[in-house]
Amino acid sequence: MVPAVPGSPVVLEGSAVLESSAVLDSSERPPFLRRRPVHLFPGQGDFSVSTLVASARTTPGLRKAAREVFEQVDTVTAERGLPRLGPWLLGPEPPSGRALASASTGTSQLALFGASMAVHRALSEAYGVPSAAVGVSFGELAALTAAGVFTVADGARAAHDLALALTFCPGALTALACPERSARELLEEAGVAGTGTGAADVVVAVVNDERSVVVSGPVAALALVEKAAADRRVGAVRLRLPFSSHHPALGHAAREFATAVRAYPRSAARFPVHSAVAGRRYGPTDDLAARLADCLVRPASVPPVLRQVLAYRPGVLFEAGTGSALASSARTVLAADLDPAPPVHAPLAEPAFPW
Repeated sequence: MVPAVPGSPVVLEGSAVLESSAVLDSSERPPFLRRRPVHLFPGQGDFSVSTLVASARTTPGLRKAAREVFEQVDTVTAERGLPRLGPWLLGPEPPSGRALASASTGTSQLALFGASMAVHRALSEAYGVPSAAVGVSFGELAALTAAGVFTVADGARAAHDLALALTFCPGALTALACPERSARELLEEAGVAGTGTGAADVVVAVVNDERSVVVSGPVAALALVEKAAADRRVGAVRLRLPFSSHHPALGHAAREFATAVRAYPRSAARFPVHSAVAGRRYGPTDDLAARLADCLVRPASVPPVLRQVLAYRPGVLFEAGTGSALASSARTVLAADLDPAPPVHAPLAEPAFPW
């Protein structure tokens, strides 16, 4: 549902090692590549159609994975009256981001879901199946599908169901370049802080790291927050998403979404999935339909689950999406906890990334 705030790319020590080691025999690889990676699945706000298209054209492994994934996604677009995404995205005349956003409801969500699944598959082929995954908001659907909990087709159906639910979520989202505490002070200063039950309440929706959060609420109330941010010289960017999310007032939409997801069969996860909304690893007794619906009404906090997956001793963390915002947050969070921290890469945002 909601993204991490885009940040400047950071090149960590180890990036050059990753490039050179990709051609080595597994026994010769440096220690961090001998350990399994963790895959990070981002939310909706950092999706770039042009990056997906360009990367698929130049990377055979990603192109193959994208074709396979979108073949399955397009069984869902056909049944739900949406344009076929495989031929459109991977064909000679791919859509712009604007064209994708203006297509039928759910088209952009299915494109993002398919892109995340394709990146995950290509990375798994190149670097091995991950030891765990982190799902942030909308990214939980792709993370659970990657782990085999849902089939690709049912994951795509759930992504479309969510897109339909979001049409009943009025309001918007604003990214603030400040810590959570400062964001709450801005809400107080703007006179819009609350529990989320009031008509004008703005709430902290996502904590990405100690330097960036996302707030959610009515458009007019967000404008007051943005003005207060400008007065304090705090960066504020209205996200290009025509809905709010992670807001307690969206209970009706959450219940409708949960009902839709309960129709899809589930299997045991092949690797652990950690949720930024639940704040923990999902287990076999979780009501996943209800937990996924929580993404509409409960906040997400990224740092705790990033710290949790360090228990798997990952050699590297990969962002399974088209952007780099979640990877940027991971670098910030992990560098504060570990020295040295494992390298973090956003493959589609790194032109020299070795597939």
